[in-house]
Amino acid sequence: MDLILCHTTADFDTLGAAVGLSQLHPGARIVLTGGMHPTVKDFLALHRDEYALIERRSVTVEQIRNLYVVDTQWGDRLGKATEWLDLPPIDGEERQIILYDHHLEEAGDIPATQRYVEAVGATTTLIVEQLQQHPQPVPLTAEEATVMALGIHVDTGSLTFDHTTVRDAAALTWLMQQGANIRAIADYVEPGLSPHLQELLSVVLEDLQTESYRGFTLSYVLLSLTEYVPGLSSLASYVANLTESDVFLLGSRYGRLDSGEERMSIIGRSRGSGLTPDLNLHDLFQPLGGGGHPRAASLTVRTVNPGEILGNLIKSIRQQIPRSPIARELMSSPVRTIRPETTIGEAQRILLRYGHSGLSVVDEAGTLQGIISRRDIDIALHHGFDHAPVKGYMTTTLKTITPDTTLPDIETLMVTYDIGRLPVLEDGSLVGIVTRTDLLRQLHQQKSEQEIGGDSPIHERRREGPIPSVMWDLLRDRLDPALWEMLMTAAQLAEQRGWQIYLVGGSVRDLLLIDRYQGATPTEELLFDDIDLVVDGFHQAADQAAGVELAKAIQNFFPNAKLQVHGRFQTAALLWHEDEALGSLWVDIATARTEFYPYPAANPEVEASSIRQDLYRRDFTINALAVRLTTPHQGELLDYFGGILDLRESLIRVLHANSFIEDPTRIYRAVRFAVRLGFQLEPQTESYIHHAIASGIYAHIQSEMEHTPALQTRLRRELKLVLEASYWYRALRVLARLKALVCLHPNLEMTPGLWRQMRRAHRTLKHFDKANSLEHWQVLLELLIASLEPAERGKVAEGLQLPAESIDRLSHLHTTEAAIAQTLPTCDRPSQIVDGLSPYDAETLVLVGCRSDRALRRQLWQYLLHWSQQRPPLDGNDLKQLGYRPGKDFKTILETLRNATLDGQIATVEEAKALLQRQFPTN
Repeated sequence: MDLILCHTTADFDTLGAAVGLSQLHPGARIVLTGGMHPTVKDFLALHRDEYALIERRSVTVEQIRNLYVVDTQWGDRLGKATEWLDLPPIDGEERQIILYDHHLEEAGDIPATQRYVEAVGATTTLIVEQLQQHPQPVPLTAEEATVMALGIHVDTGSLTFDHTTVRDAAALTWLMQQGANIRAIADYVEPGLSPHLQELLSVVLEDLQTESYRGFTLSYVLLSLTEYVPGLSSLASYVANLTESDVFLLGSRYGRLDSGEERMSIIGRSRGSGLTPDLNLHDLFQPLGGGGHPRAASLTVRTVNPGEILGNLIKSIRQQIPRSPIARELMSSPVRTIRPETTIGEAQRILLRYGHSGLSVVDEAGTLQGIISRRDIDIALHHGFDHAPVKGYMTTTLKTITPDTTLPDIETLMVTYDIGRLPVLEDGSLVGIVTRTDLLRQLHQQKSEQEIGGDSPIHERRREGPIPSVMWDLLRDRLDPALWEMLMTAAQLAEQRGWQIYLVGGSVRDLLLIDRYQGATPTEELLFDDIDLVVDGFHQAADQAAGVELAKAIQNFFPNAKLQVHGRFQTAALLWHEDEALGSLWVDIATARTEFYPYPAANPEVEASSIRQDLYRRDFTINALAVRLTTPHQGELLDYFGGILDLRESLIRVLHANSFIEDPTRIYRAVRFAVRLGFQLEPQTESYIHHAIASGIYAHIQSEMEHTPALQTRLRRELKLVLEASYWYRALRVLARLKALVCLHPNLEMTPGLWRQMRRAHRTLKHFDKANSLEHWQVLLELLIASLEPAERGKVAEGLQLPAESIDRLSHLHTTEAAIAQTLPTCDRPSQIVDGLSPYDAETLVLVGCRSDRALRRQLWQYLLHWSQQRPPLDGNDLKQLGYRPGKDFKTILETLRNATLDGQIATVEEAKALLQRQFPTN
């Protein structure tokens, strides 16, 4: 006999899973091991005969062969049926115990031979999936589909609980297709309160205790009952929803025992607030012998002091409530302000420049006078008042907050008064602003910390703790100790000055991807050669930018580092060259800043800003990541734009729609990152690239070349990074597909012939220049440019600020090719070919060879690989020893020896000496 065991106080999930298993294993019987929820009891009063139920006392123990346990991993939740878990073998075979559950956080003590434990919202979902995957269709009756659907509905809150997955929704859909009764589901999912529970509701509401702690509402009550009352879980859910408490505890004491103890039960319900992502009722109840789900748990104990049990649980909950974020941590600072006399038109231009949705209006003393929103400005512009001052349109009745206002209070103000932005005042001064976007981002980020999974280290370890601790451990464990020490020194110096410092950009991205893409082992220490740090503390800086001041302070601790300062961009760089501990390391330290491109392809204008705005100015979401190195919240991962999710999905996503128009070099960066990391361009991002190219990007670049040398430098740098990489060919393929080579010239196109030339050049350089004495990437770039009309080649090279010899080589390439093509066919000896080609450098000959026909190319390759390297048996020193004096004939003698060697006339020293005696006797 096979038995399917439901846990005690059976709910719809354990019953639904058991019913589904009984169809997968015909002949198996379902055992309710002890008690059931009132709604389950009511349901079975009508439908018991539809299912393969058997009383526990009716089971013949000796006939038990296999046991299936559903919705629990603990033996004590099977009541007296726990004894069946240790039965001896039957007919010489061990009995099988197969367990199904969806509580990943539980280890359990049931000695299962097979375990099916997965992160879904209901155990019934696992059984539905097995039914769907069964090789033979398993038909369900309407009653069977209904009870299984109830299991998913109840355990997922009708697909609304945090632990609900897509798999639950799919399973529920399939059950509806099998005939689940919607009306019955509605009756038992929300059955309402019985008359007795309605009486208790009045008592609960009268005795209810409520407290607010760190913006978190905790309600609790302890009932004194004469006996156990079934259905209290329904009452707990009802009260929790009615009072809108973040956590509600319903305690009940009943049945005094001879020992003086009382029976006590506590039922907990949590709203799963985004403000308390770490609160897990199951974890809190489990040490007391209870358990359940993160948002719903219960326990039953015997105690002489029920009040103490409840009090200790309340204390544990308080300890789990994190400190609520405050406005100082959420606000953007400094605040972009205007004066009351600023015109509507100018205010509109400022909004466009900085991407804000509103502006604070202050007087000459800096006192806040009002706020004008984008909507206010749009209305004024619609009526033609672009020259009117903003003071006539701004809102002057303002709600403000202080830097210490908590997130729940901010949320309440915004919702109550429908406010999109709240100025932050400290001692009457405007120090920041919190927007609705700031609020939503914080709530979403806290919620996402519990949900994100994936393949990178941060995803694999997310289950071990909240993001800050995981990131901090990852940094400490994976970075080289010397680099870690340097970062900790920087953090300490920043804290002493009241600043925050962040590790930002590529180093954070690569740290999260290191195991996935570089094959590093979990214990391997990493020593980056390029680190970016951002200081968010400009508002407390002294006479110079915070980044520069901090760099100088760090240099005092690391005197081997060289300091470079770039005042215009408020940045500094510390450079170590072949340092004994840090190797060759470049550390950029910048004050948090924001950028604005006044027109396409221009140099950006830079202003001091906050870390949030600093990240917003970056190119792609995967590069807009930062880790806080200072307290509080050391190790906090800042991800305002979904970078972690894009890392998980292997996507390159641009931050701004006009990003590629503002800086065309980002097209090359996008492709380079995509190919290097094995990512894909996100579809919208690729459409932005197409739009930028179609908008005439080449004309923008050319018009700015004289005024913005930095643009030329950035473009040449990106071309260098692409062409010198091992993946250059794949990257160039993508750039060609995007038609992005028009950034160099509108007529530059990768034809089949040009592809062959590029591959030919790569092979040639790799073969004959193994020492990398030439700039291979530059030769490949010159070959691209050489595909243009002769008159355009030098201009493009000059525009890219290539070296003078490169510009000259490309400018005269057409005449060089003509000269070589005319000379070589007339040469019938190698020495003649060497004489004809020796005036040209190797780069020129590679370019000509790659673009020539096969016969000419063969001669050029022979020259590069062999003839140019061939030396005669005797050199100048040998001639001196033989009695030849340096003079006007010395060069002629050496050339004669070389030519004879090349033409195969001599090969040994003796043959060379004999030649000398014949043609240049010494008498």
